[in-house]
Amino acid sequence: MLSRVADSLYWMSRYFERADHCARVLEANYNLMLNPSKASTEQRWHRITSSLGLGAQASSVDPQTAMMRLTSDPNTRSSIVSCITTARENASQVREQISSEMWERLNQLFHETAQSRVNFHADPLRLVTLVREGSYVFYGVTDATMSHGEGWQFIQLGRSMERACALSILLDAYFSEADGADDLDWVGLLSSCGAFEAYCKVYTADLAPGRVAEFLLLNPEFPFTVRHSADRMHTALEAISDTSSSRKIAVIQRIIGKLRSSLAYAQIDDILSRDMHFYLNGVIDQCRALHAAVHQLYIEYPIETALEA
Repeated sequence: MLSRVADSLYWMSRYFERADHCARVLEANYNLMLNPSKASTEQRWHRITSSLGLGAQASSVDPQTAMMRLTSDPNTRSSIVSCITTARENASQVREQISSEMWERLNQLFHETAQSRVNFHADPLRLVTLVREGSYVFYGVTDATMSHGEGWQFIQLGRSMERACALSILLDAYFSEADGADDLDWVGLLSSCGAFEAYCKVYTADLAPGRVAEFLLLNPEFPFTVRHSADRMHTALEAISDTSSSRKIAVIQRIIGKLRSSLAYAQIDDILSRDMHFYLNGVIDQCRALHAAVHQLYIEYPIETALEA
C-alpha cells in the first residue's frame, strides 16, 4: 500500500472519530448544565469543553458560544464541522481504496452538517444528533462493505488511537476534580462514552468513582474503553506488519506491548492511590510515541528503508 493512501485512511478515521467523540460528549452533557442540583453548573460545562479542545478559553466562554465553537465553527480545529470536513478531504484522496457506500455516507454527512450549521441557533443539538446517528451508519458501512485488508486495518488503527487518547483526556478532566463530583457527573461521563447501560450490567447502578474509572479504563470487552482501544491497536498493527516486508517493527511492538501491559495488569486501587493524572498522561504519551513510530515506519520512511524491504 502506498504511504499516502495509508496516511489518508488513518487520518480520515481519526478525524471522524474525533467528531463522533465530541458529539457524544456534548449530547450527554449539554442538558446537565441546566440541572440545579450542583452549586456550580458552569464548572461541569467548563470541564467538558476544555477536554474537547477549547483549553484555557473554556473558563471565559459562555455555554452557548462554547457549543457553537465545538460544533459549527469552521475556524476551531476541534469542532465537529472541521473534523468532518477534514475526514472527507482525506477520504476524497483515496476514493479508489474505500467503498462507494463509505464515500456516499461521509459525503452526505458533510453536506448535512454544513446545512445544520446555518440553522445552529434554532436547534443547537441538531448537528450533534446528525453526527451521532451518522457515525453508527458510517462505521457499519465501513465494516460491511470494505475489504478487511491493510487499508481497513489502518482505519481501525486510526479510530482506536484517537479513542484511546480522547478517553484518557476525558477521564483526566473528570478525576482531576473528582472530590466535587456527584452522581450526575458520573452519569454524564458514562453517557459520553455510550457506556451507562453497559456499566450498570456490570456494577448495577452503583456510581462509585473507582468503579467508573475501572470500567472506562481497564475493561477489555466494551468498545469505548482505553484498554479495548489498545487491544484493537495491537490487532491492527499485527495485521499490518504481516502484510509488510519491513524488518523494523520492533519499536512499534515494544510500545504497544508496554501500553497493553500497563492496562492489562493494572489495579484501579493502585492507580487511584498514586496519581491518576500521571497514569493517564502516561497512556497519552505512549499513544503519541506509537503514532510517531507508525508514521516513521509506514508514512515518512526514507527511500533506503523501502529498498531494504
